[in-house]
Amino acid sequence: MAKDPLQPFLDQEGRLTAFPSKRLKRLLALSYLAGKFQPGRPYTEKEVNALLCQWHTFRDPATLRRELYDNRFLDRARDGSAYWLEGPQPGDI
Repeated sequence: MAKDPLQPFLDQEGRLTAFPSKRLKRLLALSYLAGKFQPGRPYTEKEVNALLCQWHTFRDPATLRRELYDNRFLDRARDGSAYWLEGPQPGDI
């Protein structure tokens, strides 16, 4: 069985312990976090941050939120009042 490339970045509870610097692993980490969001459900910025804080240990939800948005895992209202899971995810295709 192939080793999960994200495993070195996860603790026993499945929380991200570091944000990978290599692009492929970074995208895998973002995909993993995007999988924690419910499709079709809008989230406030506060809810996005709270969910991300449950799934990482390095206390930087703003960077993760921005990376999820910049890499098109999440979309948001122009005024930032709502976020939602964006279209099909890489694992869904």
